[in-house]
Amino acid sequence: MTSIRDIAQQAGASPATVSRVINDSGYVSAETRARVEQAIAALEYTPNAGAQRLRRGASRMVGVLLPALDVPFFGVLAHVVERELFRRGYQALICCTDESADQESRYISTLLAQQVDGVLAASVLADSAQYRRIADAGIPIVALDRDLPGLDAISIKADHHAGGAMMAAHLLNLGHRAIAVVGAPAHSPPVRARLQGIVDRLAEDGLAPLRVMLGPDHAFEACRELARQALQATPAPTALIGTTDIAAIGAVHAAIGSGLSVPGDVSVIGFDDLPAARYVLPALTTVAQPLRDIAADAVMQLCALMAGQPVAAAPAFPLQLIVRDTTAAPRL
Repeated sequence: MTSIRDIAQQAGASPATVSRVINDSGYVSAETRARVEQAIAALEYTPNAGAQRLRRGASRMVGVLLPALDVPFFGVLAHVVERELFRRGYQALICCTDESADQESRYISTLLAQQVDGVLAASVLADSAQYRRIADAGIPIVALDRDLPGLDAISIKADHHAGGAMMAAHLLNLGHRAIAVVGAPAHSPPVRARLQGIVDRLAEDGLAPLRVMLGPDHAFEACRELARQALQATPAPTALIGTTDIAAIGAVHAAIGSGLSVPGDVSVIGFDDLPAARYVLPALTTVAQPLRDIAADAVMQLCALMAGQPVAAAPAFPLQLIVRDTTAAPRL
């Protein structure tokens, strides 16, 4: 088991200094504090959170673990969560895990060392093993945008499987049969759930996706390249499903860049209804999830748990098909 002396040796600091950082008592320079916190994370040191709370009381800090911040979806989520927590007298410690399970684990160690009162978590993978450390420390957890399987944690999210089925159904109702799927990141639980919804709905009509291209990088440029490859393959799709709005907007750019018209030659649909979906030309047809409501409800549920109040399992938030200008019946 990692001790304070182990941390002190790795950080090049005294045990007393490490203790001051862990207990947030007394002055420690910013540089030394950073070294100690890095050592705490690297060694996965877990303080006795229960005992420290008895000594210090509530920290009024909440850890917020998000897979990315350079994606508009998570940027909006972080903004609403931070605002709602601040309104309730809490400080948000926003941790970007950069889609890395290893980085996520290190951040969990840091949050334990900081003795946060609660955690909002959008896990990188569909695996809650490393979150067990938070639960074992008696810290309330609310899963955000996805589940934490095997952990007794309430989940606040939309029904991503149903969303995938809605995207496929819209294109099928328009008459499309050659439908390809593009998006990222491939390991994302919501993306995988949307894909399964698409596959299941197409199967009801005896169909399967023409091709599925999920990449590791959710950046616009990477999604545009996936869509370009999907459009150039034979046979060509008459419709593209983007597993996110960013993927779908990348598909619109790829189609136009390949000399195709949208929706004349190829229809495109996305998921999320980010502000960019309305601003792109042509405006993007998408399945909207109430992102701000999801974020606000997650904060409300976590605050109830931190106050020791009982919380019931939350139903999935409703989705809505928003038909704009990127989908139409296929050309005969």
